Amino acid sequence: MNQRTKIKDIARVAGVSTATVSRALSDSSLVTDATREKVREAANQLNYRTNVRARNLRIQKSMAVLLVVRNMSNPFYLEIFKGVEAVARAAGYVLLMGNTEDDPEREAEYFDMLQDGQADGMILMTGAVPDGHAVLQPESGLAPIVVALEAVEDCDLAHVQIDNQAAAKRAVDYLQSLGHRRIAHICGPLPEILGRLRLDGYRTAMAEAGLEVPDHYAPVGDYSSQSGRECCASLFDRADPPTAIFAANDEMAFGAISELRRRGLSVPEDVSVVGFDNLFISESYSPALTTVNQPRIEIGQTAMTMLLDIISARQSAPQTLEMPTELVVRQSTGPAPQ
Repeated sequence: MNQRTKIKDIARVAGVSTATVSRALSDSSLVTDATREKVREAANQLNYRTNVRARNLRIQKSMAVLLVVRNMSNPFYLEIFKGVEAVARAAGYVLLMGNTEDDPEREAEYFDMLQDGQADGMILMTGAVPDGHAVLQPESGLAPIVVALEAVEDCDLAHVQIDNQAAAKRAVDYLQSLGHRRIAHICGPLPEILGRLRLDGYRTAMAEAGLEVPDHYAPVGDYSSQSGRECCASLFDRADPPTAIFAANDEMAFGAISELRRRGLSVPEDVSVVGFDNLFISESYSPALTTVNQPRIEIGQTAMTMLLDIISARQSAPQTLEMPTELVVRQSTGPAPQ
């Protein structure tokens, strides 16, 4: 970057006024296409780059948005990030990542960044908001926040969601179609809403089939593979182990498969396993994992588009958009053993 290049240098090379250069670089309708092209050619020739700080002061925006997640090391967020960033970059925004590790103080810090103008908007994927924060007060208007795939109850925010209960029910219905009757569910964290909804879908499918759910058939994990191993162990340490497991996410499904192998059991010949999320490694896992697919890139794109609408005041009331899911059948599921 040539730090010495100024607007007046571009004006001299292009043969126009400095005011015309400013208008051309900001895509003003007062400049003809031919003049705009001439100015841009001169700017490129001189290696000129916009002074972002000065521009942001002028328009009173940071031109940055926050994507706040629970755990940045979780591969689930990678495609969400791709989708958000693609739309953000096209609109001239920088994407900042926020990693809360489920720490309320860190969560509050990102809301403070939004309040202080360090970011123009937030895509929230933690399902947690600080009580009484200024940006959430009704007098602040529509908060520039979109909640993606989580759910924040009793808070007037835009949401991009999936039908977790229906998706979970579809997974359990599929296992029943294979002849499984002893089906366990490794739950996500409770009482968090996503964990509750997927548990509700599991219980609904079992009830509609007239199948009992023993209390120990719904151990609670924390979405980590280690918790999947531990929950699976608790199921198979008992006298009536299941022939199928539906896990609330892929990582816990991987942990369950690992524990089953340690016990000398085969997937799917002895036990079928279904996950939720369709991580990019699910297809290459051995055996390839049957799982619920969420269109994560499209979810990220949709969330960022909604956020831009809020920032630009094109959206005056919070919306909730529901994205489709599908059950991707692979090699980790098979007929119930006789």
